[in-house]
Amino acid sequence: MALYEHVFLARQDLSQQQVDALVEQYKGVITANGGSVGRIENWGLKSLTYRVKKNRKAYYTLMDITCPPAALNEMERQMGLSEDVLRFLTIKVEAHEEGASAMMQKREERSERGGFGDRDRGPRSFGDRDRGPRSFGDREGGDRGPRRPREGVEGGAE
Repeated sequence: MALYEHVFLARQDLSQQQVDALVEQYKGVITANGGSVGRIENWGLKSLTYRVKKNRKAYYTLMDITCPPAALNEMERQMGLSEDVLRFLTIKVEAHEEGASAMMQKREERSERGGFGDRDRGPRSFGDRDRGPRSFGDREGGDRGPRRPREGVEGGAE
């Protein structure tokens, strides 16, 4: 049997219990067709980069699946028919990752730091760099040479 990582996005107006019910439904499809589901990670409600079916946010869920291709095709068919699933992506892998995924590791790092930014460092300037004084060149002519009046404009050459 082949190994897959499957991520799907569920609508933002669902509750966490409804998302869990979706996971159980698709887990049942896989097991009924001779496969098994290993790790399941709920990444939570995240902002989307762009609107997907009029949604700005979605619940992200990762599933490690071991199943024959027919079972995966049936699950993807049902996800395509469901109005609650916005998008899904399945990738065939050589081996399932051990431990937490990269998304869960990022979440743990943030919680250890105590938040999102480096707020304990105090006020920061943008980019922590000093560019020095800005000069826009000589306003009279600068590097472009002397200005000449435009034609057809009051005060210009006629």
